[in-house]
Amino acid sequence: MSVWQQVQIGRDEMTDSVEANVDVYSRPSDLKITDMRVVNLRGAPFRSTIIRLDTNQGICGYGEVRDGGSETYALMLKSRLIGENPCNVDKIFRKIKQFGHHARQAGGVCGIEMALMDLAGKAYGVPAYQLAGGKFRDRVLCYCDTPSEKKGSDMGKRLKERIESGFGFLKMDVGIGLLSGTENTLIAPPDMLSTNEIMHPFTGIQITDKGIDLLCQYVAEVREEIGYEVPLAVDHFGHIGVESCIRLGKALDQFSLAWYEDMIPWQFADQWQRLAESVDTPVCTGEDIYLKEGFMPLFERRAIAVAHPDLASSGGILETKKVGDLAQDHGIAMALHMAMSPIAALASVHCAAATENFMVLENHSIDQLYQWSSLIKGLPVPLIEDGHIAVPEGPGLGFTDLNEEVVKAFVDPNNPGIFESTDRWDNEGAHDRLWS
Repeated sequence: MSVWQQVQIGRDEMTDSVEANVDVYSRPSDLKITDMRVVNLRGAPFRSTIIRLDTNQGICGYGEVRDGGSETYALMLKSRLIGENPCNVDKIFRKIKQFGHHARQAGGVCGIEMALMDLAGKAYGVPAYQLAGGKFRDRVLCYCDTPSEKKGSDMGKRLKERIESGFGFLKMDVGIGLLSGTENTLIAPPDMLSTNEIMHPFTGIQITDKGIDLLCQYVAEVREEIGYEVPLAVDHFGHIGVESCIRLGKALDQFSLAWYEDMIPWQFADQWQRLAESVDTPVCTGEDIYLKEGFMPLFERRAIAVAHPDLASSGGILETKKVGDLAQDHGIAMALHMAMSPIAALASVHCAAATENFMVLENHSIDQLYQWSSLIKGLPVPLIEDGHIAVPEGPGLGFTDLNEEVVKAFVDPNNPGIFESTDRWDNEGAHDRLWS
């Protein structure tokens, strides 16, 4: 026997010994994607699409298209996945990421990445966070977004109930919608207050001193109810320009809020820098930014204090961890936006566990927590306990299966098919190369 043959036998024995300790259905190196199926949900808490990637070895992986997106964003990529080994997460991501874009348009790419991480974890018998480098924490802190009340005192009471149920981080809306119908609070060109399709710098809407005073009174009433020991972030200010944002922000600084979220569109990094340098409260944006490169103008200017990616728009688990690492290099914290089902929530939990500068994860389903949590099997119900989600130790995203009856309860009545055939997408194709 030659030396080379002896070396090769040694390599084979080493491979066998490694895989002997891995809980696999077959060899991960032989795993292939064979199909993609979808189900569309409504009310969990909004509208989203669950995708399922099937394989030649009987295991499947789940992901989710961003809330408000389209199943087409994922299905158009099916033909580019068939035959690929899902364990090659980065290779496939690099192949398909050109078909994503900012906001909901990223939903297909990101949902597929979640499903790939679920599959790779199941194939090797490890949780998704382990594929991202291990974990910094065993529990992930959640903040509860809470629907608005017209009176600040009523809003404060609702938030106090959240605290009493175990939440240690809160968020509410404070914006020009609270001023609707009150004279001399807003200056606006005709019809501008009735549309949300025009970006903030171009609406001409301004908030008056009276309007600012009323919003300050609202927040004061909230603080009177909940005190100052629990962080309280604020969002949905309305489509006002940066000058009005600065005036309002300066007035609200007295309430020591956790952050001002999405005061202006994320695209205007120079305006974010101007805002950040004008107020004494942390400023936060990022839920609609795709890929780490999209965050760099904000990071390089130190224009935000909190990066706020949504994993279903920013690129999935691995890419969002890269966003967090880049933010940390620039002295910026990372919180995670999330308004979807437990599938996207768990993908976010694994990313949060693996990212050192992570702060807090959003949840919009507190008022239906038991039903929302019951969409999946194999994890505690409710999924959130004492304001935290425990990082799952099971393979992949950590849940064992979908709860078919609960899925039926949430299925979109306008698109009620549940994992039906998608064969018509099997032969979709094009010359995808971006260079000549």
